[in-house]
Parts: sequence; C-alpha cells; structure tokens
Amino acid sequence: MVLPRRANAQTLSVWCGKVEVMAIAHPVTLTFLGAAGTVTGSKYLLTIGERRILVDAGMFQGEKEWRLKNWEPLPVDAASITDVLLTHAHTDHSAYLPALVRQGFTGPIWATDGTIALTEIVLRDSAKLQESATKEAIAGGYSKHAAPVPLYDGGDVEATLPLFREVEFDAPLDLGDGVSATWVRAGHILASASIRVETPETSVLFSGDLGRHDHPILKPRATPRGAAYVVMESTYGDREHPEPEVPHEPLADAIRRTIERGGAVVMPAFAIDRTEVILYALSQMMREGRIPVVPVIVDGPMALKALEVYTDTSLDELRDGVSVTDFARLPTLEITRTSNQSKALNKRRDPRIIVSSSGMAEGGRVLHHLARLLPDARNTVVLTGFQAAGTRGRALEEGAREVKINGHYVRVRAEIVRDAEFSVHGDASDLLDWVRALDPAPETVFVTHGEPDVARILADRIEDDLDIDAAVATYGEVVSLLPAIRDEQIEEVPEEG
Repeated sequence: MVLPRRANAQTLSVWCGKVEVMAIAHPVTLTFLGAAGTVTGSKYLLTIGERRILVDAGMFQGEKEWRLKNWEPLPVDAASITDVLLTHAHTDHSAYLPALVRQGFTGPIWATDGTIALTEIVLRDSAKLQESATKEAIAGGYSKHAAPVPLYDGGDVEATLPLFREVEFDAPLDLGDGVSATWVRAGHILASASIRVETPETSVLFSGDLGRHDHPILKPRATPRGAAYVVMESTYGDREHPEPEVPHEPLADAIRRTIERGGAVVMPAFAIDRTEVILYALSQMMREGRIPVVPVIVDGPMALKALEVYTDTSLDELRDGVSVTDFARLPTLEITRTSNQSKALNKRRDPRIIVSSSGMAEGGRVLHHLARLLPDARNTVVLTGFQAAGTRGRALEEGAREVKINGHYVRVRAEIVRDAEFSVHGDASDLLDWVRALDPAPETVFVTHGEPDVARILADRIEDDLDIDAAVATYGEVVSLLPAIRDEQIEEVPEEG
C-alpha cells in the first residue's frame, strides 16, 4: 500500500500494511478559531510540539451567532498559550486580548511599535464602550439578561498592556525552541504587518489584512519571503476597487447635494486609518473647490488619539510626498472631545460633515448621530468601507427602511451613499498579485477572513490562475502543517509472519 503524495503525517509513525511513515519529531497544527466562515474575529492557534502560539486575538462582530462566540471560552486553556503575535490594531484582530488575559493568558504579546500604540487606544475604547453599553442596557431595560456584564472592563485592559513587546519590521524574532517570526509591512493601516513563522519542520505565512497597492497616505506593503503554507484574508476577494480618473466624485456629488438642501453628512468611519484617509480626501476636495467649505467635525476620542499616532513622525509611516498637514489641519476642522460636546452637535442645524466611529455603525458616538439624522431626507449617510453581514451598516447598505438603535427603531429617510474608494483592503487583483510574488510559492493557501462565498471565489482563482492548492478554512478546523509525505519518505518493511 502506498500513501497519497499529499497526505500529511500527524503521528510519529503510522503502519499501513507493508509501509511505515518515517518519524517526524514535532507535530505542527493550525486551528482556525476565528475569521473562518466570517470576516471578523481573527484568531489562529499554531501548535508546535508543546508550544501554543496565537496569531491575532480579534473580537467577532456582525451577526449574532458570531458575536455570541466572544462569550464562549476558547477551546484551549488560555494559560497554556505561550505567545500572541499581532498583525495590526483593528478590533477584529486585537480587541479580544483583555478577554484572553481574563481567562489566564500571561505571555508576551508581540507587535510593531505603531500597532502597540494603536492597540492601546482600541482596547481602552472597547472596554469603555462595553461598560457604557452595559449600563445603558440596565437603565433602558432592553437587555435579555437579568444582570448584564461587559465581556471585559478597564481593569482587564490595564492587566493586558504590560504584556506587549515591540518588534521591528523585517527582523526575525527568536521565539525559542527553533521557532522564529518575522513581521513584514502589509500596507493596510499604520504599522500593520504580515507575519511569517518558521519552525524546524515547516513555515507558515499569515497575511493579516493586506493593503491595496496604493494606500493614499501610508508606505506601500512589502513582499514577504514565501512559506510552505499561507493563511490569507479574502475580504474583497470577489471584486475590484474602482480607480476613477477623478477620485471620490460620487462622495463629492453627495456632499454638494446634501449641503444644497441644507442637510448634514454623517460618515461612520473606523477611528483607525479610515478617519485619517477621509480627512485627507476631504482636505483635497476642499482645496480643489469640488465641495463647499463647511465644518468638518471629527467626533470621538478614539479617532483623535489615533490621529495623534498617525501624526507621530518618529514612526516614519507616511508615504513619500504626504505631510501630516494634508489630513490633520483642515481649515474648517472641529474636534469634539467630550460626550456633552458630541450631544450638542445634534442641536445644530447648519450644513456640516460629521466623521464618527464605528465604521459599521455598531457602537460609539455615531449611533446618536444616526438616530437624529436618519429620519430626515435632507441628510446623507456615507458608508466608507466594508459592512459585515448583520451590522447596521450592512442593513443601511441593503436599503433597510428602519434600523434598531439602543432598543428603538429609527426610520431611514436619509440618502444612503457608499464610497468604495476608501477601502484599504486589497481587492481580488491585489490579493492574487501578493500570492503570485511569494518566493518560494506556497504548497497550500488557507483562505480566511471573508464571507464564505467570497472566500470560495478567491480560493478558486488561486487554484485556476496560480496553480496553487487553496482551501477555504472552516471555524474550529484543525489542519496539519507538517511537510507533505513524499514517496522517498515511505520505507518498505517486512510483512509480519
């Protein structure tokens, strides 16, 4: 009997009639604990012998079935995880960290300096939002739980922050036991990275979220060294981003229409990266006379803190030719720091542009702006990025006539516009180009971080266009990352008797 060439060895020896598989010292497995079957909650558990390394620790967002998984304990003892490797600071990649610490994790969290700075902002804001939402649910009586509690609180965040350890781009980090990890610029948000992990037996490359080939304000992504296995995001794996001759003209036209009818524009935006890119675009359009000069209000302490990180020149993250003045010093820029200042915006009737998080309208100050502005047809809501299934942003994008905000249904009469140009996720061509450039080419690509039909489309294109095996990962799946068994590894042994 001969084993298939693509079979994987998962034990020290396997008897199959007349053959014996040669022993391999350390089993290496990968478990998909998030971003499999969905576009959020990135968590990948890499088990190397006795080592357990978690790559990313994101929260699930969107549909209820996924959000509920945030409350389920990990299927592995958190105290047994030796390291966390973080690709970047977005909530769906980092915000589960305090919950992990609450469950007993005490190891180091490795990340680039910019990612550490941004993740601190994300975690503090996440805890504050959860604590606030819990209080509001209790006061409003709309929670299904008799005594609702947050997933974690500020104390858990404070216990998490001392665990961070800084890494450099392109410098291999020795994790011990013959395992090393290298962070390579991914060009998605400030300081974001792909991470290549090498073990004595194999290698695996985690793409993280990959940026487009031309991020408007940040240095472009780099090409990492190839690996035997690749875990790759597929957020926009089924489409191409528009690249019009005149950037953001649908947005400019929507702003002009809205201001002319005396309305307000609200732009739900991720506090990290998206807000900065929006300010850059608005600044350019005002200078060029494409939109009226009206107040541009950034509402949210998280966005303001992130803006400070983006304008920190010591991080050396901005692309050549881009200055902090291009997006941080709009002539009509207003900043609201306190919740009272934010609420006061709802009393204003002047034409204005409000940029506020969250980007999928799932929480934060943007909710009370939407509750106030959605029922008025003079106003416009501009969606500026991917809207995951089950979010308010997706409901608005798909034409919902009402949305539920803080226990109340709100009519949607405002104009809804989507500007796809703001996305800093690579599109299908960007993703394929990234895989094509890997040297050596991978044996297998595991497609993750996408809606199931989108992930399947990208996996098919990887196989058809690049002739590389590709599989769509499923939640909870465990795969072996040991080298594929070849004919020369199979030894003939005598038959017994």
